[in-house]
Amino acid sequence: MEEKVVSSAAQVIIAIIPIVGIVIGGIVIFFSLLWHHLEVRKQILAGTYRRERFNLKAYSLLIGLLLTGIGAILTVFFALMSGFSPAILGGLIPLAIGICLMIFYKINDWN
Repeated sequence: MEEKVVSSAAQVIIAIIPIVGIVIGGIVIFFSLLWHHLEVRKQILAGTYRRERFNLKAYSLLIGLLLTGIGAILTVFFALMSGFSPAILGGLIPLAIGICLMIFYKINDWN
């Protein structure tokens, strides 16, 4: 078999891509939280702040549906690409979490 020679510059770029993605995601989350904090602070100072009740039931259904869909697609993809190997856990884990969240939604009788 032939061995492909990969340049060291290409290896560095490939290694930096996930790091850059994580850093950019962290920056987006930080500024989103900062913006929300400043918004709530200004509402409190203006006397217009009203605390909304968090709807855990709707949230668990939404996240359950999203994780189930993503997990099912990833499970099928990994099963087709590499067969039944440990890589398939990348799809089975979100699939199982999504199903558990939908069960949580179904068994809770709120409102």
